[in-house]
Amino acid sequence: MSVLTVGTVAFDDIETPFGRVEKVIGGACTYISWAASYFVNDIRLTSIIGSDFPKEEIIALEKRGVKMDGLKIIEDGLTFFWAGKYHDNMNKRDTLVTDLNVLDDFDPELPDSYKDSKYIMLGNLTPDIQIRVIEQLTNPKLIVLDTMNFWMDIAMDRLKLAISQIDVLTINDEEARQLSGEYSLVKASEKIIAMGPKYLIIKKGEHGALLMSKDKMFYVPALPLSEVKDPTGAGDSFAGGLIGYLAKTDDISFENIKRAVVYGSTMASFCVEEFSLGKLKKLNPQIIEDRIKRFVEITSFSL
Repeated sequence: MSVLTVGTVAFDDIETPFGRVEKVIGGACTYISWAASYFVNDIRLTSIIGSDFPKEEIIALEKRGVKMDGLKIIEDGLTFFWAGKYHDNMNKRDTLVTDLNVLDDFDPELPDSYKDSKYIMLGNLTPDIQIRVIEQLTNPKLIVLDTMNFWMDIAMDRLKLAISQIDVLTINDEEARQLSGEYSLVKASEKIIAMGPKYLIIKKGEHGALLMSKDKMFYVPALPLSEVKDPTGAGDSFAGGLIGYLAKTDDISFENIKRAVVYGSTMASFCVEEFSLGKLKKLNPQIIEDRIKRFVEITSFSL
């Protein structure tokens, strides 16, 4: 099954208690595509970059089965750039620089070959861009949307319109509370699901993730790791693992989405172990399945 991912391809400067890297590859689309590529080989990337973006990174994605028909390259343009510094506990970070560059003019026009995509992962972009993409799809099977509190602050009405047209919303706990106006995540999920999506996934970082539907709930913890170097891209790696597994299995039942959340958490756990895409580029199916088994071992019990 095909996966369409829409979002940023970027450069990042990142500083954590474990080191600092400059102008490494980042962006939601990049992390989503790399994570999803371990499950499906028909990934359709839609983004915009400048001519400064390394061609070898595009080639590496193409070798993973990522199609680039939707990647717009602006000659003499500069790729989106973000710089951030993480606090000692790495649960919070400070944004130091955000240069939109070519992203400021991003208005995605899906190639005809993309419009029949079945599994859609809309990365964190303006609600208007997300709505525009949805309007171009012909017969999607599942649409997943990621967003953030910034859009809740400045474009809540448009965001709610986008949310009303999707199947799965992924946000963190603070964003769930802001979107719903409820502190209890259970009450928050009830209000958000009433806005339109069938499922809500609340990402809680090192504390795991919650999957909620109208009448069901599932929780998966984060895998305890001996070393966490860089949380950047963890949420997008989660999204890539989630959408990749769902496309591979072509099953959107609640039970299978539960499994997909575990696979998403697994891909996020790999992502944080090295800066940028360092760990995601080194995986294979056996490594992933071995970590899935660890998840099963630490979460299984009998009465």
